[in-house]
Amino acid sequence: MNCRRRILIHDYSGHPFQVQLSRCLAERGHQVLHVHSESFQTPKGDLTKRSDDPTSLQIAGVHLDGVFHKNSFLRRRSQEIETGRLVAVQIQQFRPEVVISSNAPLDTQAVIYKATRAIGAKFVFWLQDIYSEAIGRILPRKLPVLGSLVAKRYRKLEYDLLRGSDQIVAITDDFIPFLCNNGVSTHDISVIENWAPLNDLSAQGRAKPGNGTIHAVYAGTLGYKHNPAVLLSAAKELPVTIDVLSEGRAADELAHRAKSEGITNLVVRPWVRFSDLPGVLADADILIAMIEADAGIFSVPSKVLTYLCSGKPVLAAIPAGNLARRILEREEAGLVSEPGNHTDFVTNFRQLAERAEVRAKLGANGRAYAERSFRIEGIADRFEGILERLFLMELQAK
Repeated sequence: MNCRRRILIHDYSGHPFQVQLSRCLAERGHQVLHVHSESFQTPKGDLTKRSDDPTSLQIAGVHLDGVFHKNSFLRRRSQEIETGRLVAVQIQQFRPEVVISSNAPLDTQAVIYKATRAIGAKFVFWLQDIYSEAIGRILPRKLPVLGSLVAKRYRKLEYDLLRGSDQIVAITDDFIPFLCNNGVSTHDISVIENWAPLNDLSAQGRAKPGNGTIHAVYAGTLGYKHNPAVLLSAAKELPVTIDVLSEGRAADELAHRAKSEGITNLVVRPWVRFSDLPGVLADADILIAMIEADAGIFSVPSKVLTYLCSGKPVLAAIPAGNLARRILEREEAGLVSEPGNHTDFVTNFRQLAERAEVRAKLGANGRAYAERSFRIEGIADRFEGILERLFLMELQAK
């Protein structure tokens, strides 16, 4: 791509791989502003400016006054709208030619979209989850009358935003039928699967203690689409240690249950800094990932991709049809069971705990897949290709 562009990449969550893309594009000469929410509670990537970062890269965190109210619908919605307004200020000041926005709640995304159009920039919807589809399956069960109305409102909002985008970058082919069935043209959809920053995640661990206890780690968010109870089942039945690195209400409830039930081999700890994560993962024997069946079609757990870089086997509870499960099974990088099937989960856990040769084989397979698939140069080429086509179409239209 010969033209150098002004690009604003917004990643609401502040994940590791999006900022890696921003760094790579900036190294290629683009003027890049990477914007993220400092207030949203989730594990973060390396979001501070490095000494070797190009001058063409800026990183800006937007911050709300007060604590983010993740578990209050009305207060959370208000804060998500305010976050959108803060990102809009960044858009107005930076004046990008194109905005690429990912992981944003729909109310946030709507404000960002409006601000992008107000300055005449192009808008790329980087589709990580189809929020409205998950909302439509879950919320009406929790709020039988109001939930259906809210779900209908978000379904309209999401697909309006998708149809209005200049391009959609979907993270899985699984999203395409839902998009097409709701009036999105296939010409406006590109598929780029998520990745993890391979060079920042070493497969080398430190020397392990000699007590022989198998050590498993779950690192990431715990929420409505996860089932922490399966971890308690495993801890009760197996002579292993389980570290859960997470924060928030679900993590607090898991810690309380473990304490109240006298389970001492499951410990909940806060998230670690991204710079410390490679060592934590590399020191584990087994890495755990979970996602609930209701969210499985529409949400791909990125922690699985991070795990693959570590060279350790993945123990997962993920529904059939989910991209992460397909990768694990196709590449023989882990053992997977259906969410909620505690028996199969514990059986798989026991097999990994007892068979070192299986752990070694699955871990090596996962690392090999990461080395083939997560090279940022090729991924950045694809994003540049999308932008080149967008601006070429604009020239042809004139």
